[in-house]
Amino acid sequence: MKPFIPFLRLLIRKGTLVVIDADGQRHVFGEPSRNSDTVCMKFHDKALHTRLVTHPSLAIGEGFMDGAITCEEGTTLYRLLLLLMSNLAASTNHGVLGFFNTINRFIGRAIAFNPLGRAQRNVAHHYDLGDDLFALFLDPDRQYSCAYFADPSDTLEQAQANKKNLIARKLLLSPGMRVLDIGSGWGGLGLTLAEKYGANVTGITLSREQLGTSNARARAAGLDDHCVFRFRDYRREAGRYERIVSVGMFEHVGLRHYRTFFRCLEDMLEDNGVALIHSIGMFDRPGPAPAWVKKYIFPGCYVPALSQVMDAVQRTGLKVTDIEIWRLHYAETLRHWRSRFLANRDKALALYDERFCRMWEFYLTCAEVSFRIGDLMIFQLQLAKRQDAVPLTRDYLSIQPPAYEPEYQPIIYH
Repeated sequence: MKPFIPFLRLLIRKGTLVVIDADGQRHVFGEPSRNSDTVCMKFHDKALHTRLVTHPSLAIGEGFMDGAITCEEGTTLYRLLLLLMSNLAASTNHGVLGFFNTINRFIGRAIAFNPLGRAQRNVAHHYDLGDDLFALFLDPDRQYSCAYFADPSDTLEQAQANKKNLIARKLLLSPGMRVLDIGSGWGGLGLTLAEKYGANVTGITLSREQLGTSNARARAAGLDDHCVFRFRDYRREAGRYERIVSVGMFEHVGLRHYRTFFRCLEDMLEDNGVALIHSIGMFDRPGPAPAWVKKYIFPGCYVPALSQVMDAVQRTGLKVTDIEIWRLHYAETLRHWRSRFLANRDKALALYDERFCRMWEFYLTCAEVSFRIGDLMIFQLQLAKRQDAVPLTRDYLSIQPPAYEPEYQPIIYH
């Protein structure tokens, strides 16, 4: 008997999975019915018969990348991963699968270590791939984090603008405030806070590609006196700021550095200051990212549970003044990214190769499914040193601040 047969019999309880093995034999898992979804995948390498059991995350991801796994009979990668991950989510706390999940959780905690040199290499692995790639699927502002869909009909561009404006309201900005943006990406948030709200922004990043683009954008917009970007780790930043924001960076901090991160935040924040952390988190117990994601996409990443974050915050003088959970917003964001990437796949192929394109499709699809049916969510954590640093109710979040009128005329970036 092939090794994957008992494994998939144990796993597949919802829907129907058809596997055509490397010998051409057809195997059906689950209970076929008129109402259940049926997907089909084909193996083209006999090594997958064993690897699917011993290294399932790597086997599926690498198999798809290498063309050793293909979707058959009208099956899409999205439908295949939706079925597999739906069943995995229902099975990870039981039997043999529960045992492996516990082991992986322990290993994930042990290796979530990102000292200065490694942190820089991990960032470069993903974010220094080149602006041309990210332009294929991001909005023109290069927002590479979860958008906020205030209305289901919002475009990706509108939803990303919604996110930036909501963050600005949570920061309670006034013109002239000194703002630190930790993990500033391509500069879109910092430029918005400078242009629309009159902030004096310092952005720090460990991506040289993003650094160059950010400063070029600031110069082109006439904002370089109000918005500057530096190549710097948060542990090396010594300034003091009235506002601190970090969007989509905390996932790369590493569990073993959480206390350091929030102590640095405390040291850099003025006594009447406000900070806002926007990060991926876990609804359930914490666990490591899948092995394939850590190997090919985000080395060094770790997705925390709120309990782990709160433990680190409570060891500082910071107070949590607001927590908001975003549930399916990232699934919708990734749906837009995946659609745009597939529409521009020929351009990606011209930049890289077929294996890279299949890797990127797997990444975007797997991420979307994980946020749609898995335990992933987004949390926004508002922090302050003083209880009275923010209003007593959340009414201020629904009030759009008056438009800031700069003395200069900025050049609008397109």
